[in-house]
Amino acid sequence: MNLEDLNKTQLLLLTVLVNFVTSIAVGVLTVSLLDQAPPTITQTVNRIVDHTVETIASSTPIQAIIPAPQQPQTVVIHDEDLLTAALAANSSRTVTLYIRSTSTPAIAIGTYLPKARAVATATAVELPREAIVVFADGSSAPASLSKPGASITIYGFSDTAKLPKVAVPLLIAKADLKQGQSVLAVGQGGSALTGIVSKIDDTIHTSLTNVSVGSAAVNSSGNIIGIALDSTGTFATADKINILLNATSTPSQ
Repeated sequence: MNLEDLNKTQLLLLTVLVNFVTSIAVGVLTVSLLDQAPPTITQTVNRIVDHTVETIASSTPIQAIIPAPQQPQTVVIHDEDLLTAALAANSSRTVTLYIRSTSTPAIAIGTYLPKARAVATATAVELPREAIVVFADGSSAPASLSKPGASITIYGFSDTAKLPKVAVPLLIAKADLKQGQSVLAVGQGGSALTGIVSKIDDTIHTSLTNVSVGSAAVNSSGNIIGIALDSTGTFATADKINILLNATSTPSQ
C-alpha cells in the first residue's frame, strides 16, 4: 500500500505509531549509553534532572498544592424564623377535648404538656371527669381529670397511653416576664396570633384578641407563659400550672 492511498485517520495513526516506536528506541539507547558512559557524565545528567525537578517544584505555589482551609460559615437566625418556629411548636401542643367521642361537639381547647403527660386547660363548669383528647397530629387518647383548680384544670393520661412526641416546653415563671415582650398564641379557628405582654399582676394581660380559651401563650422561644382564661388576651400564669402539677392535693387557684 502506498502512502498516497492512506486517508487522514490512517496517516494520524501511522504518525502516532512511529513516534511511539521512536521514543522507545531513544529511551533504550539513552539507558544503554548511560550504562557505558564514565561516572562523571552520569553524575552530570543526574544533577540536570534534579535541578529541573527543583525548578518545577519551586515555581508551583504551595496554595496550588495544599487547598486553603474552609472558612466557618455563619448561620444567621432571623426574628421571623424564631416566631415561626415558636408558633409551630405551640400549635403542635394545642389539643381539643371531647366528652365521649370526636363525633360530639368539642367541649374545650387545651395545651398538651408532654413531660408531665398531661393537658392543661381553663377551668369551666362543663368540664367532665373523663374526656377524649385529640392531638394536633390527629391521634387521640382518653384522659381523666386529675387536678382541678380555680382557673386551671389538669387532665392526666394513663401510663400505657400512647402519646405523640412534640417539643417539650419550659414553663416560664411570672417573675421572668417583662412588659412589652413578644407573646404568641393560637387563635380561634387555629389562626396564629402575635402581640405583646401589656401588664402583669395575678394574671398576664396581653394585646392578643380572639384567643382560644385553654390554649397556651408562648414566648419567642416557644416556651409557655400562661393558659388563656378568655378570648381577650388574659392568661393564667405558668406558675399556677407548676403548682397544680407538683401538688399532692388540689390547691385553690
